[in-house]
Amino acid sequence: MRVGARGAAVLVVCVVAAGCGSGSAASTGALEAGPPTVTGSSGSAPAVTDPSAAPSPSDTAEGTGASPASPPKPLGEARSWRITTYYTVVQTFHGGPLKPVRGCPGLHCKWGRTPLGSYPEDFLKEIQTEGGGRITTGPHRGRYLNWSHSVGWWLDDSTRDSTARPLKAWSSAAADRDVLARGQRFRIVDCGKDWRGRPVAEEVCARFRTATWKVTDLFRPGYGGEHHADVYIGEETGPGFKKSPFYTTLRKATIAAP
Repeated sequence: MRVGARGAAVLVVCVVAAGCGSGSAASTGALEAGPPTVTGSSGSAPAVTDPSAAPSPSDTAEGTGASPASPPKPLGEARSWRITTYYTVVQTFHGGPLKPVRGCPGLHCKWGRTPLGSYPEDFLKEIQTEGGGRITTGPHRGRYLNWSHSVGWWLDDSTRDSTARPLKAWSSAAADRDVLARGQRFRIVDCGKDWRGRPVAEEVCARFRTATWKVTDLFRPGYGGEHHADVYIGEETGPGFKKSPFYTTLRKATIAAP
C-alpha cells in the first residue's frame, strides 16, 4: 500500500511502496490510509504483444462482415492525464552508514519501539519516499521494511495496497476517488509525452499500453487532481533505477476502460 512522502505525510492502511517519476502520490503525501490494523510484488511486466500474431482480416469483424469494434472510450478527457510511477526499493542497490531502526515487528501495531535491525542510510531514505523496501541481508533477509508517516516503521512479508493485499507490479494503481473509484480498471492507450515534454519511446510506451491497471489506493481528497493516476512498476532492478525509462511521468496521456 502506498506510503512514504517526499514532502508530506502519506496515510496508509498497511503501507507500502510509493514514489514516482515526478510528483507521485507518495511524494506529495497524497494517499489515504490508516494504521496497519487490517488482517490480512513484484514481478515482470507483461510481454509486449507480437504484432506478427495479430489476427488476419478474415478473422476480424471486417473479414466476417460484422461491424468493426469501436475504439475504447477514454476515461476522463483524452490527452489530459498525468501518470506517475512508484516502485519497491531493494537494499542491495543502496549504501551509506548503517542506522538502527525501531518499529513494529508486524502489521497490527503503530509507532512500535521494537528493534528491527540496522540498514544503509540511503536504503532508509528511499523507503521513506517510496514506502517500502526488500531487505537482502541479515536476520530479516527476504522480508520488507515499510514506512508510513501515520504508523512509523514495520516489518512485513510483502508490500501492500490499502486493502492489505500485496501490490502487483504493472497492475496496482492509485487515483482520486472522485475520478477513478477503487476497483476501477484502466489501460493507458496513449502515452502522450514524457516528463521533459518529449515523445515516449515506443518500447517504453508499449509496456505501459499492455498493462491493465486496477485502482487499489486512493489519493487523499484534494491531492490527486482530476487527471492523475499513480501506477506501480515493481521492484527496482539495479543501481541508478531512477534513470530507468519506466520510472517516469507520462503527461497528456489517455486512459480507457479495458
